[in-house]
Amino acid sequence: MNPERFQTLTGGYSKLQVAVLGDFCLDRYLEIDPARAETSIETGLPVHNIVNVRPQPGGAGTILNNLSALGIGTILPIGFAGNDGEGFELWNALAHLPGVQLEHFVRTPERRTFTYCKPLIVKAGCPPTELNRLDTKNWTPTPATIEKKIIEHVTAAAGAVDVVIVLDQVDVPDTGVVTRSVLEAVRAVAAEKRDLPILADSRRGLRGYPPVIFKMNASELSALTGSPQQLSVSDIGKTALKLAQQNGRTVFVSLAERGLLGAKPGGEVQHVPALPLRGEIDVVGAGDAVSANLASALAAGAGMLEALELANAAASIVIHKLGTTGTANVGELAGLINPGA
Repeated sequence: MNPERFQTLTGGYSKLQVAVLGDFCLDRYLEIDPARAETSIETGLPVHNIVNVRPQPGGAGTILNNLSALGIGTILPIGFAGNDGEGFELWNALAHLPGVQLEHFVRTPERRTFTYCKPLIVKAGCPPTELNRLDTKNWTPTPATIEKKIIEHVTAAAGAVDVVIVLDQVDVPDTGVVTRSVLEAVRAVAAEKRDLPILADSRRGLRGYPPVIFKMNASELSALTGSPQQLSVSDIGKTALKLAQQNGRTVFVSLAERGLLGAKPGGEVQHVPALPLRGEIDVVGAGDAVSANLASALAAGAGMLEALELANAAASIVIHKLGTTGTANVGELAGLINPGA
């Protein structure tokens, strides 16, 4: 991609309106200073002294963080949080991100706020070391009253945006935002607005999803299609193409150290190799950066190969940011895609 085309695409980001439907979490980083270690007088156990707390949106919020870093003009999160302290922190973190508007985000006493609590050992001159995570999740079905509100927000937002991103982050079906009823609402929107790009990703796989743009990893593609797990890039491309033709929509596949692949129903298959490593890495958040950049690029008018190039560069940037779920901005992307330009 030459600098002029890069500028044309990314220069349009400030005019875009993007909806993000999914499970918004609070990522609460607890920075521990090992030099301040103590032993509890009461229990005799080690005490980890926290010297800094960093709350930031996680889950679908990681996609939203990346959209904001890209300079997307209007970002509409569609999801829920509890009326608890974590919900206050999440709402506050979302509200402070440039471009975010919260009229479609629900606060409710009927749910706990999905929280990833991440203790980190932070020592000068060393990469952060993450300890065992402490998670807070909902284990019961999402109440119908909340589903109804989410469906109303999906329908309303779909009429105003240039692209919709769907992220299902929960382990137990129907306990989060993207329930079966909400998926039916997405199906209705996709059928009514054929020209509206809708990109979906789910940690449990996309089986049962309506025919929208699928984004998945190679293992998820294998599970969905019944194909062997250890496939060459060429064979993954053939499998993705068959799925794209069945759905009538583009399929994107992340291949970890092998890069990214896309297949269009018309027969086009493109593979972009991963960029070389530039030091220590942490892959957390890379997939969400890919989703944000694919959706933004497509909404701005990018072709499939251009979208893959932008998303591949974003993933490379994010994995080199340690101790946080990172993002990639337009300046960073430019430095990788057009170095020295």
